[in-house]
Amino acid sequence: MSARILVVDDEEIVIRSCLRILGDCGYVVEAVQSGGDALRKVEENHYDLLILDIMMPKIDGMEVLQKVKETHPDIDVIMVTGLAEIETAVRAMKLGAFDYLPKPFDPDELKLVVQRALERRQLLQENLSLKRAVSSKYRFENIIGASPPMQNVYRLIAQCAPTNSTVMITGESGTGKELIARAIHYNSLRKDKPFVPVDCNSLSETLLESELFGHVKGSFTGAVATKKGMFEVANGGTLFLDEIGNLSLSTQAKLLRVIQEREFRAVGDTRTQTTNIRLVTATNKDLKAMVASGAFRDDLFYRINIFPIQMPSLRERREDIPALAFHFLNVLKEELGKDVSEISEDAMTALTNYEWPGNVRELENTIHRAIILATDKAVRRAHLANIVDAMAPHDFDVPRTADELKRVKKAAREKSVEDIEKLFVLEALKRNAWNVTKSAEETGMQRANFQALMKKYDIRVRGTARDPDQSESS
Repeated sequence: MSARILVVDDEEIVIRSCLRILGDCGYVVEAVQSGGDALRKVEENHYDLLILDIMMPKIDGMEVLQKVKETHPDIDVIMVTGLAEIETAVRAMKLGAFDYLPKPFDPDELKLVVQRALERRQLLQENLSLKRAVSSKYRFENIIGASPPMQNVYRLIAQCAPTNSTVMITGESGTGKELIARAIHYNSLRKDKPFVPVDCNSLSETLLESELFGHVKGSFTGAVATKKGMFEVANGGTLFLDEIGNLSLSTQAKLLRVIQEREFRAVGDTRTQTTNIRLVTATNKDLKAMVASGAFRDDLFYRINIFPIQMPSLRERREDIPALAFHFLNVLKEELGKDVSEISEDAMTALTNYEWPGNVRELENTIHRAIILATDKAVRRAHLANIVDAMAPHDFDVPRTADELKRVKKAAREKSVEDIEKLFVLEALKRNAWNVTKSAEETGMQRANFQALMKKYDIRVRGTARDPDQSESS
């Protein structure tokens, strides 16, 4: 839709020029010759942009600008001014005008300033729409699950979200702790500020401190430039520290200081910076046990455990499995471009009876794999071999200790992930005529990383020593 522009000037020659120049650009342009008429037009119609003369009788451009910005702050305004009024035009920009255009102006000048104003307006609207979409996505009522344990989680989110209290989310891996953290942020007063997640499990101690606090150039080997830390990036918003139980005692001490003093120093810097963040943490570990053993600071534990939220495992809310399964089915079938819209009764029975050691994340991966394997519109029990096999009689002894149970669960998770990874590589190669470079590009992976997966599963392209079809069946 073409932009709507209102030209406001008491000089007929200026109005005619603007109508001709902007009309030729495809804009919808109207014009009035007084401030009063301009204010009435703005109330009666929608405009994207006003081109407004400063010097007009009765109601001048400055008064029109102030009233328009009070009632319609989304309308951009370009002030038109004589050379003697440049100082006034600058004052108008401080009141919210986008820019000013000195008289006399040529057509190119007018076109350029109008184009800049409209481009900025479009970017602002797109950004606002994106924020609204993200906020809507993470409304807690949109999180899948109606079971009593999840209803309790929703109540806790609703209670803590409007506050600035520190939240600690606990639960097994794959239960959706980051989803809850985002729901808290996007239902809080900080929702228009950044949500910054940091995985405390993926970086070494030195790199993690740099990630959190930033560093100055030359502070350590590889610090080739000064870098902002996440405490600075998240200022005004929410900082989410995932797997906080993996922090070293040294990093824990520094984090405690930031929480207490609201200030920090970048690695290698002597300057102190302040920060205003809401802290949300998550862990799959028993922090109380870690405190007892000396692996986690008790003073930090009490600082972050102000408002705890326990995420239930998937086996504790089995009634949510059908809704989650269909949710993943609807999302992933679009991504995979397959017309799969049903889950057979026996497949659903298998899904609801499985123990799900990997929780919701494992369920998502299972549905992903099943869609790939589906040959018609339905996911069937045969497409769930990864969990059906796990439910069958095992060729290993049932674990008798907690350590043995952990070992068996780890092996089951690894097998599930390996099945998905192998199918992922094979399907990508088949779609791209066994071209490794194209397959890597399509999946969004670096070629070296894609080749590493191929090597892991002994998958080779056609024409080499081993045919991938043979690899798949071996």
